[in-house]
Amino acid sequence: MEGLGHPATTALSRAPMGRVFVAGHTGMVGAAFVRRLAREPDADVVVRSRRDGLDLTDRAAVDRFLADVRPQTMIVAAARVGGIQANATRPEEFLRENLAIALNLIEGARRAGVSRLLFLGSSCIYPRLAPQPMAEDSLLTGPLEPTNEAYAIAKIAGLKLAQACRRQHGLLYHSVMPTNLYGPGDNYHAEDSHVLPGLIRRFDEAARTGAPEVGAWGTGAPRREFLHVDDLADAGIFLLRLAEPPDWVNVGSGVDLTIRELTERVAEAVGYRGRIVWDTARPDGAPRKLLDVSLLTRLGWRARIPLEQGLSETVAAYRRERAAGIWRH
Repeated sequence: MEGLGHPATTALSRAPMGRVFVAGHTGMVGAAFVRRLAREPDADVVVRSRRDGLDLTDRAAVDRFLADVRPQTMIVAAARVGGIQANATRPEEFLRENLAIALNLIEGARRAGVSRLLFLGSSCIYPRLAPQPMAEDSLLTGPLEPTNEAYAIAKIAGLKLAQACRRQHGLLYHSVMPTNLYGPGDNYHAEDSHVLPGLIRRFDEAARTGAPEVGAWGTGAPRREFLHVDDLADAGIFLLRLAEPPDWVNVGSGVDLTIRELTERVAEAVGYRGRIVWDTARPDGAPRKLLDVSLLTRLGWRARIPLEQGLSETVAAYRRERAAGIWRH
């Protein structure tokens, strides 16, 4: 595909993964990669968090860690993330912190001799009104969605830095652009969560308390695509096994639905029988976000977890995490 820098191929890499540093392993995405890597016999997984003394926004700390650990492979799943409210009200934090994380890890990897790197981007890198479904070559062809522009710019910068390392230094650094993700270990914060975990929390609380109605943001008309985080991790490992993957590739289910339909499915999954009230004064965000996953399909990978199954499993995981007091909220 034009603009991706390298031709797609399904040839497998013969190099072992070796020591793999998963940056951001305490988050939903990083944890999914750790689970998936446990099935790879040639992967020696290394993790380190802020609680262990590694601040990914601190370049010197990252350089010291990489010099000590010397990983052969890096998965950059760390990011400052949040929903519409968090992105719209704290753009400086989202831009600054995500730029720092991308720069420190990608450039740190180059300086430390990391031979293979996978950078996790986001579907919000594409223009707000990009043709649907959004193909990889729609990047930088129009204005971004204003409510998450800061986060998107940081992710675009990370993607382009990985691409520049590949072009200039011959390093196999590449990126994936996932659609909206969900699954175990998600963030269920009342204000800062993404749409699906936010709905799960609100409807579960309403079901437990017997609330007669639940408020939902916007009109319910926008269409969104959702991918289970375990499918993303599987796609990421698949791409890390390719000898010449594209510089960046979309990862999604290829199927979307309206926010209204999603809301009704969540209500059903948690067993809520009350009324849903739509607050049309709240922002809708982009009218539609569906990824074109034809490139990844041609490479040989498809999503395996349907939304109905994934939603049921995620509600059960949320209730376990909440009961154990380990939920992120």
